[in-house]
Amino acid sequence: MKASNNKPKKVNKAWLHDHVNDPYVKQAQKDGYRARAAYKLKEIDEQLGLIRPGHIVVDLGSAPGAWSQYVRRRLSPEGAAAGTLNGTIISLDILPMEPIEGVTFLQGDFREESVLEQLQEAVQGRPVDVVVSDMAPNLSGIASADAARISHLIELAVDFARAHLKPDGTLVVKLFHGSGYAELVQLFKQHFKTVKPFKPKASRDRSAETFLVGIGLK
Repeated sequence: MKASNNKPKKVNKAWLHDHVNDPYVKQAQKDGYRARAAYKLKEIDEQLGLIRPGHIVVDLGSAPGAWSQYVRRRLSPEGAAAGTLNGTIISLDILPMEPIEGVTFLQGDFREESVLEQLQEAVQGRPVDVVVSDMAPNLSGIASADAARISHLIELAVDFARAHLKPDGTLVVKLFHGSGYAELVQLFKQHFKTVKPFKPKASRDRSAETFLVGIGLK
């Protein structure tokens, strides 16, 4: 869930240089992924074995769709980007997302009750195996306000996971080191049997971005 504003932004030349020369960007283009973010989830999944054929997976903050693309390949018997799908993928974002074969996409704000109800309807009461969340709010640069926004999204993701995950299910969220981080780790420990912080190689070193994995509801 990455909202945008219409103010023109100055392109950071160092970032642009890194992006153009980034091996994950090049690999994403080669592999047909919409963003390098696919490799973050791929690394987490390969280390922990979270996503398997037959699973029901909910992807929160899914646009532009790289995580849903990765999940779709994991649920395909041939690991293919199209064709047979053994499982269910429901994706949601505040931004539009180009269709992905076999993926149910809902556009809306996860913080709104009506959107949450649509998502619950799509789940159809079925227990969910994995919830992944790459949601991030618009950052204001005011640390306390940004930390509160990030925490709110993660708390909502935890609430959704607690309501819909199988007892041995998994929640993966993106968060940021800094204000509020320790409290969110504590929140995970309160609700999950196993909690693992994760910094994938595809996540840039200088980024405060990290991931938290909760496995098995308490």
